[in-house]
Amino acid sequence: MSQAKTGILLANLGTPEAPTPAAVKRYLRQFLSDTRVVDTPRLLWWPLLRGVILPIRSPRVAKLYQSVWMEEGSPLMVYSRRQEKALAARLPDMPVALGMSYGKPSLASAVDSLLAQGVEHIVVLALYPQYSCSTVAAVWDELARILATRRRIPGITFIRDYADNELYIQALASSVRASFEKHGEPDLLLLSYHGIPQRFANEGDDYPQRCRDTTRELVSALGLPPEKVMMTFQSRFGREPWLTPYTDETLKMLGEKGVKHIQVMSPGFSADCLETLEEIAVQNKEFFMEAGGTKYEYIPALNDSPEHIDMMVSLVTTRR
Repeated sequence: MSQAKTGILLANLGTPEAPTPAAVKRYLRQFLSDTRVVDTPRLLWWPLLRGVILPIRSPRVAKLYQSVWMEEGSPLMVYSRRQEKALAARLPDMPVALGMSYGKPSLASAVDSLLAQGVEHIVVLALYPQYSCSTVAAVWDELARILATRRRIPGITFIRDYADNELYIQALASSVRASFEKHGEPDLLLLSYHGIPQRFANEGDDYPQRCRDTTRELVSALGLPPEKVMMTFQSRFGREPWLTPYTDETLKMLGEKGVKHIQVMSPGFSADCLETLEEIAVQNKEFFMEAGGTKYEYIPALNDSPEHIDMMVSLVTTRR
């Protein structure tokens, strides 16, 4: 009996097509319209989003994108394409396609590409190490919507997350060690994860626990004493409480308390993007230094490092 042809769908959040207010507005409109991201009743949310948030936020965010834009495009897209290419090179018998929840290339285009190549089984790897309803579940929802229009659907293997995967932890640990070797061991290693509303966790999202799982395994792999590592949450949006402690407020507090040397890693990001290259590497560095810190380094995301690709190969070939 012949084995069904398998393809790989790499999924991530998405990015504007250009660092312009118009492109950012299109992207944010789609992103902030997803009820997995913002679940405010639509009658209240639509006027606020279209009349206030998009007009005010789009030009400001566009300027931030301009500060990190690479020659090849948005950092998230550049690194995601490199990941796609590297994974395809390692798995020549498995078509690989990249799809984004918001913006281009869409998840629908990725599914179409795989099916056009005769794929009968799709392994979906959403590149969010820690599950959240606002990220991984959004990929699940969109995939279901896409396949709901098809008479014939492929087999699906959906990788929920990989927060404590051994190869993922090893790759993070190697990255931290390389930074320590280059810059010296800091007074504190800060692990900053993207935040979600506290209400989501109260309602059953196990994202905070998955972040704790990653932190526990990474601290163990590095052999660091617990007091030399902190876990915080970044990128909050809106007025309701999000997961705490907040990264920006923590860095200000640490600087004021006399901590001098910090290195920051964002283990929840599989590829560098605006939230890491601008928010963490620039904005939060300023908070820490202005509060009294003297040395601050951002440890890059795993991006298309060989160890990261090794992990992806292992995940997609052992979950079929």
